[in-house]
Amino acid sequence: MRMNIAILDDYIGVSQQVADWESLKSRANVVVFDRPLAVPDEAARALADFDVICTLRERMPIPASLIERLPKLRYIVVTGKRYDTVDVAAATARGILVSNTPVTGTTGAGGVAELVWGLILSSTRHIASEDRMMRQGGWQHQAGTTLGGKTLGILGLGGLGRQVAGIGKAFGMKIQAWSQNMTDEHAAAVGGERVSKEELFASSDIITVHLALSERTRHIVGAPELQAMKKTAFLINTARGAIVDEQALVEVLQSGSIAGAGLDVYEKEPLPKDHPFRSLPNVVITPHVGYFTREMLGTYYGDAVRLIDAFLDGRPDRVVNMGRVEPVS
Repeated sequence: MRMNIAILDDYIGVSQQVADWESLKSRANVVVFDRPLAVPDEAARALADFDVICTLRERMPIPASLIERLPKLRYIVVTGKRYDTVDVAAATARGILVSNTPVTGTTGAGGVAELVWGLILSSTRHIASEDRMMRQGGWQHQAGTTLGGKTLGILGLGGLGRQVAGIGKAFGMKIQAWSQNMTDEHAAAVGGERVSKEELFASSDIITVHLALSERTRHIVGAPELQAMKKTAFLINTARGAIVDEQALVEVLQSGSIAGAGLDVYEKEPLPKDHPFRSLPNVVITPHVGYFTREMLGTYYGDAVRLIDAFLDGRPDRVVNMGRVEPVS
């Protein structure tokens, strides 16, 4: 019998445009889900007959409560390197293989770094709000902020943080950075300075978050950090929503304690329709699209097709739980 393959959370059908799925469609049934599936109940009903699941990054979690209700599931492909939202232990116990896809070079972090600067420029020059008011017949409502000579504070200097720092230098900004494991040498390598967390929040004009989400970093940007920021400063978050205490951020934005924020990630996604971020005038929001370019998605889905083909051929690749699971026959 032909296997059933589910492509999850492809809201605009882009998966079928940026990669060639014909090799899979000739040997399996490929079904694209263009809406979020509530976990676990709706997802369990919708995916009960599927042998293979392909996720789009971390959009839909796959916890044990879902895995145990998918009797035919044999293989999960996660697009992107991180697979935190999959309960790998539960999959292993069920004999389900889990693979991730590689993303390297400018196709990876480059797209996110570009959005970071899009959010910075939109926030500091009020591009989004001025565009809205122009369409309503208005003209010139706010003065912008010049970036040259200002201080860019970066939380985390991994590959993405380094790219953001390089662009900041091109704008003529002073670079300073902090993370729990950062060294002076690490910061100096990007032409910046390592400072304390307290100094970074108190003295930066733009603060941009580039940390991985873990128990150590959850809400690491909380009320004390946000309240220490300059009244003229902006916070940018394209990392993970839960790194920032969302309620504390709403409060400083509502009170005008900081100038604004540019956000691409949220503690709950999709962002609830009644969330305060949707109505605050000093926030620029995008729907988790940092990685969402045709080039990057083409890489993700192209690798996913290759991995699923390899699985169907009996030679699974990039299996994160290989050696701990005997695949179901």
